[in-house]
Amino acid sequence: MSVIPPWDHWQSFLAVVDTGSLSGAARRLGLTQPTLSRHVAALEAALGVPLFLRGTQGLVPTPVASALIEGARGMALAEAALRRTAAGARTTDAGVVRLAASEVVGAEVLPPILARFRKLHPAIAVELVLSNRAEDLLRRAADLALRMFRPEQGGLRARRLGTAHLGLYARADHLTQTGGVPQDEASLMTRTLIGPEDIARLGGLTLGGKHPVTGDFGFRCDSDLAQMALVRAGAGIGILQEIVAARDPGLVRVLPGFRPALEVWLAINADMADSRPVRLLADHLAVDVRAAYLTAPA
Repeated sequence: MSVIPPWDHWQSFLAVVDTGSLSGAARRLGLTQPTLSRHVAALEAALGVPLFLRGTQGLVPTPVASALIEGARGMALAEAALRRTAAGARTTDAGVVRLAASEVVGAEVLPPILARFRKLHPAIAVELVLSNRAEDLLRRAADLALRMFRPEQGGLRARRLGTAHLGLYARADHLTQTGGVPQDEASLMTRTLIGPEDIARLGGLTLGGKHPVTGDFGFRCDSDLAQMALVRAGAGIGILQEIVAARDPGLVRVLPGFRPALEVWLAINADMADSRPVRLLADHLAVDVRAAYLTAPA
C-alpha cells in the first residue's frame, strides 16, 4: 500500500460498520451519500480488498473488514483524545473532559455532583463513559476515571477519595412474602439472591461462609444497574452500595454485619494533568465524591 488512507476514509468505514448502510453512514457524518461511497471505494482501492458485502440486513463487513474494525476504533479514540487535549490545552475554563466511571457510580452517585460542576463551569463539556474497564485511561478512552480499586498502571496519577461500603438489601414486601428477614447467612442462602453471572466480578467476596458460585443466584446479570433494578422491583436480595440503598426507603438491610468495603480512587492521565478543564473537574470530584462517601449512612 503506497498511500496511507486519510482518517476521513476510516471514519466513513466505521460509520458504515455501525449503521449497515451508506445512507445511514452519510447521515451520521453529515456527508452526501456519493461522498461517503467514494471514501469507502478509495479505502478498498488503497487496501486492495473489498470491505463490505450486500446482505439481507444491509452492508456486511467482509472478514478482512472485521479484522480492521478494532484498529480503526483505536484510531477514532486517539483522534478524539487529540481533540480533547487540544481543547484542554487552553488556560481558559473551557474544553471537553471525558470521565469514566462504573455503571452504579455514573448513574447513581455522579449526576448531582456533575450538575453542580456544570453550573460552576458552563464552558466545560463532560463526556461520561460508563465502564468498569481498568484500561480506559491507558487507551485514551477517558481523561479521568473513578474506580473502586487502586489503579496500578504506570503513567497514571491516582488519589484515594474514600471508602464505599456494600450491604445486602431487599424490598420490605419481598421479605414479608418470603419468610421475613434472614437471621444468618445459612438462611440467606436459601432465598432468591441477585448477583452476577460472572462470579469473578464479586472479587473474592464470601456469602454463607463460602465463595458463591453461579448457581447460588436466582437472578443473574453482569449489569450492576440491572441487579439494582431487580432489588428495587422486589425480585430478591442483592448487594448494593450503602450510599445508593439509603436513598430508597422501601429497601430493608439484611444481615447488617455484612459490610464489605471498596476503596474509591480518582485516576488521571499524567499527560492530561496540565489541562485546566481536566484539573478543574478532578478537583471538584475530589471534594464532592469524598464528601458523598463520608456522609453515607452505615
